Amino acid sequence: MCGMKITRGIVVMVCGIGLLAGCTSTNSTAPPTSPGPSARPTTNATGLSANPTQEAAVDKTVQNAIKQRHLRAVIVRVTVDGNEIITRAYGESMTGVPATTDMHFRNGAIAIPYVSTLLLMLVDEKKVSLDDKASKWVPEIPHSDEVTLGQLAQMTSGYTDYVIGNEEVDAMLYTDPFRQWTPEELLKTVTSKPLLYSPGTNWNYAHTNYLILGLALEKITGKKMQDVLQEKVLGPLGLTNTTDPGTPAIPEPALHAFTSERRSQLGIPAATPFYEESTYWNPSWTITRGAIQTSNIFDVTETAVGIGTGKLLSPESYQKMISTDLRGKTKAVPGCATCFPQSEGYSYGLGIVTTGNWLIQNPLFSGEAGTFAYLPSQKVAIGLALTFSQDAFAADGSFKPEVTSNAADAVWREIATVLAPNDPPPTKK
Repeated sequence: MCGMKITRGIVVMVCGIGLLAGCTSTNSTAPPTSPGPSARPTTNATGLSANPTQEAAVDKTVQNAIKQRHLRAVIVRVTVDGNEIITRAYGESMTGVPATTDMHFRNGAIAIPYVSTLLLMLVDEKKVSLDDKASKWVPEIPHSDEVTLGQLAQMTSGYTDYVIGNEEVDAMLYTDPFRQWTPEELLKTVTSKPLLYSPGTNWNYAHTNYLILGLALEKITGKKMQDVLQEKVLGPLGLTNTTDPGTPAIPEPALHAFTSERRSQLGIPAATPFYEESTYWNPSWTITRGAIQTSNIFDVTETAVGIGTGKLLSPESYQKMISTDLRGKTKAVPGCATCFPQSEGYSYGLGIVTTGNWLIQNPLFSGEAGTFAYLPSQKVAIGLALTFSQDAFAADGSFKPEVTSNAADAVWREIATVLAPNDPPPTKK
């Protein structure tokens, strides 16, 4: 999502189209390499590729992206019908420390479909309905008697976002990026405001929706979100490296992130070099508690398959999750930063985005970006995590034009195009 000052946010890039503890991988740490694009990548986890031609094409695509988009590190994994095409890490995590395929990182918006899957599983179990009003469980939250669980999951509730377009929170996040936020503090900044539109009549990206939905799901299940997600979603999907640590900690080995995005906020002159580590900035504002996770590239790719096939859902609920029924039904609204007409390039279902025929989530958070993408018809799964070099940032701290507002969104589309040239995702125009 276009997050704070277009560089901060955990969600997919709605502006890209015309908008984590556990065991480690079997890949050993690569020997030290020189920094930058020339760094020799670590090898496949197995050392073998099911399709060396596709492996070479993906490798070339990533190497080009590193140079063109000023990337510091890239970790990529691709499978087709469960067969490994490539699992590889490029560049450096920190100076002198090569990126490796077993590194952990924040997964951001990739957690959103875990939450929506949990909701749909409860629907399949006849414990709730998507048409139930949120006020049944969180009556203390303003407008909850107007908004349904399904509208929260599809972000058609009309709630204002507490991050995007909220200058008060935006300033506080940059002033103290280590602050621990509570759900109540975040909701207090927006829920007293009028809804942007009548629920169900439009769409806008708002972190607010999943924060409220998570609170409701805790009440519905009688369990903490972290526990119920592990029991019903993460465990059954086999995601042994995905967890909410409860703090800004990231399990070792950790992929380190760096950014220049606070330059303007801190008043640092353009001529003064500025590039700070953001690895452990506090992500407590990003999504509902218990789903603020770290992961690794193996779990991200498994997520693409598990979520992309609706492994845990009934056929009916899976179709609701990947619905594109908002195409042609949404519009821009004055004062709403993320209201826009949905189309083939971007359609929001229940916690997942359809772009062309691909299903995706692609987070962006404080110097780190990522993606999972899945093409059901060809069973292609892509997992991607990347960080940025100092050259990626312009004089005001924003991303340079060639980097784009979320480089991971551009890079996965380039990878997808070489993997499925007969069914590529739409590209930015």
